[in-house]
Amino acid sequence: MANIDEAQIGKPGPLVERVAEVARADGSGLVVLCGKIESELAGLSETEAREFCRELGIEHSGLDDLAVASYDLLGLMTFLTAGEKEVRAWTIERGTRAPQAAGKIHGDIERGFIRAEIVSYADYVKYRTMDALKAAGLVRSEGKEYVMQEGDVVNFRFNV
Repeated sequence: MANIDEAQIGKPGPLVERVAEVARADGSGLVVLCGKIESELAGLSETEAREFCRELGIEHSGLDDLAVASYDLLGLMTFLTAGEKEVRAWTIERGTRAPQAAGKIHGDIERGFIRAEIVSYADYVKYRTMDALKAAGLVRSEGKEYVMQEGDVVNFRFNV
């Protein structure tokens, strides 16, 4: 990780490039962030933080990059479940099959697994409900051998 000065946001200097060279040679990753900016972002609402990032010319927080890099390093990924009242993220190891992912929610769902109804995150954001996604023909039915993908939005069908 490289902690940069505010002036280097969007144009990291030669020291960051040197750290990047060392990381590449070592087969490591690099996350560049500005601790001062991250501290300021932490005190803002989500809307204010988005606007602040926009003003700085960055898409998102460096801590977001750190979380993504950490998940990647640890071999983890996220799938989502979405109901009328809430959307929830679940962390699993990359390569996890649908029944074992269901087991992260509850053992009974894994034991009684029938199938997983899957949609992509991008489609879910666009259509907002499973009913709208079904009407658009975007819901896939996957079985026990399906390997979960990053950002899958899933409804597990099971019978115990």
